[in-house]
Amino acid sequence: MNDRETEKQTLLDRINSPEDLKQLSIPQLGELADQIRDYIINAVSDTGGHLASNLGAIEATLAMHYVFNFSKDYLLWDVGHQCYAHKIITGRKDKFSLLRKEGGVSGFPEPSESRYDRFRVGHAGTSIATGLGIGWGLLDQNRDDKVVSFVGDGSIVNGASFEALNNLTGLPRQMLVVLNDNNMSIDVTRGAVAKIFSKIRLNSTYEELNRTAKNIIEHMPLIGKQVEEAVQRLKKAIRMQQSAGQIFESLNLSYFGPVNGHDIGSLIELFTALKDLDHPAVLHIYTNKGKGYKPAGDNPSKYHSTGPFYINGESKKSGKKSYTKIIGETLCEIAAEKQSNITAVTAAMPEGTGLNTFRDHFPDKYYDVGICESAAVDMAAGMAKTGLTPFVCLYSTFLQRAFDQIAHDVAQQNLHVVFCIDRAGVVGDDGPTHHGMLDIGMLRMLPNMILCAPACGEELRLALMYAAQRKAPIAIRYPRDVLPENLSGIESLSSDFITGKSVLVSQGDADIALVCYGAVLTEAVEAAKQLEESGVRCDVVNARFAKPIDEQIVELAREGKTVFCLEDHGTAGGFCSAVLEELSKAGVSSENVFCLAAPDEYIDKASRKTQLERCNVGSEHICREVQARIKDRDLYEKAHT
Repeated sequence: MNDRETEKQTLLDRINSPEDLKQLSIPQLGELADQIRDYIINAVSDTGGHLASNLGAIEATLAMHYVFNFSKDYLLWDVGHQCYAHKIITGRKDKFSLLRKEGGVSGFPEPSESRYDRFRVGHAGTSIATGLGIGWGLLDQNRDDKVVSFVGDGSIVNGASFEALNNLTGLPRQMLVVLNDNNMSIDVTRGAVAKIFSKIRLNSTYEELNRTAKNIIEHMPLIGKQVEEAVQRLKKAIRMQQSAGQIFESLNLSYFGPVNGHDIGSLIELFTALKDLDHPAVLHIYTNKGKGYKPAGDNPSKYHSTGPFYINGESKKSGKKSYTKIIGETLCEIAAEKQSNITAVTAAMPEGTGLNTFRDHFPDKYYDVGICESAAVDMAAGMAKTGLTPFVCLYSTFLQRAFDQIAHDVAQQNLHVVFCIDRAGVVGDDGPTHHGMLDIGMLRMLPNMILCAPACGEELRLALMYAAQRKAPIAIRYPRDVLPENLSGIESLSSDFITGKSVLVSQGDADIALVCYGAVLTEAVEAAKQLEESGVRCDVVNARFAKPIDEQIVELAREGKTVFCLEDHGTAGGFCSAVLEELSKAGVSSENVFCLAAPDEYIDKASRKTQLERCNVGSEHICREVQARIKDRDLYEKAHT
């Protein structure tokens, strides 16, 4: 083995901090990028994670760390899932084999892990505004720390990004916005802004003429005013026709690029030149999402966020059907009916929400607005106003971004918009930035809104059928999970949805009732089975609706039963709170009604099963809670007889 081969094998091993990077030559940095790329592919193939976007951002990450000192300077990630190379070179390489797992590193920037992670972030469109605020704070304290906002995966089209850009020109100090343009968000980036970026990637005419005009001015110091104005008009005319820079320059922001985001040497020169500017600037780089791994390069949407896979690209998943899969199939079924007026709307997540199936079968009924959830909801409201029935399919954590539009433009006008809320409850390895623990409380307060949660695949299909017919704003929540196996064959779960009506899953002829909302029913059924084996019998009720609450649930408490309400949501404002409110209105004591829901804290990354236990609704916790409560009452003898 020659010295070069030995060096290539050990180069990544020598990198334990960004300072180690600065000892490398430019060619060595290129080799390091390749090694990091292989390292990420191997790690994500075992753990799952955001692959394609990270493979495209490696060279830019190395170049930024080579020039800036991010132990002091501020590196702010937009979206956050592009930070894998950043984590590897900032001392977390050894924990990367547990990426997104309990005891390992988060898949997003996490300040508790490292001083190099300045801001926890998992949503798009935030880094420019955050950087702007940090810039003002540093200015107030007379500090010269540099600020870099790394924007990518289509998040520049987000409304919050444009709001921040509109205010950025007023900042009288350094701030660099790095626009990582890979023509992708999670799916292909949509809209006019994306088309402008695409056009400039394919056409270098503007930059060539811009450089020519600059050279003319630089080499003609005695140029007359009329000639100079003519050159400026020429540049403006070309810019208005072809350049992505017109967006930023019209906001009085200095714009540079586009440049190759995989050319480390050029990037280092640019970052060095831009580092000491005394005003904000935008550097536009173009990269290839999925670079270095052919399956991800060929299908970046599929490998945006992936489960474990074999290096040949084959998935390691079980192949079991998910709730998300049911969405696409059922919406296709509804759309195929005669006189169907449904449409489907998403925000850059056709695969993640199951709408890729719908898109392929009904492209004229499918709408993707990019990473713009607020616009998605308002567009759906407009559709509903004309008589269409839009299904807005978003993750619970991203639906939060459109609360005002839901409240003001949908619920207030009682428009028939259906919200399909994917990833509700705990989501496992993505952790606190992506849990859907707020949607019940957020939506339940809104007049006219109906909230329901199916417990299995058949119920999800029935809920969608119900929602297509019920003329009101409706929210349907369901988890990131495969369909439960222990609920198959339960007859009541195949009955049609009726507004505000629960169904009895099993009857134990006891004074204990487990009342469940949504997918936690599978945990309750398992707990009831375990309790029965120990001699404790329970009724199990599937509530189906969090708004309105079934009067029969109130009756359980009125009859004197000990009722345990279960939900994978925060306690405040959730299903349990709704039940307690109904008891209060009915004048029924809640003394023997207990809420099993998530504690008032953010749940860290772990398996979904572990997280359900931490949220007090795992089957083992349910058993312990029931046993503890009945021992405190005279139910102990009744439950065992």
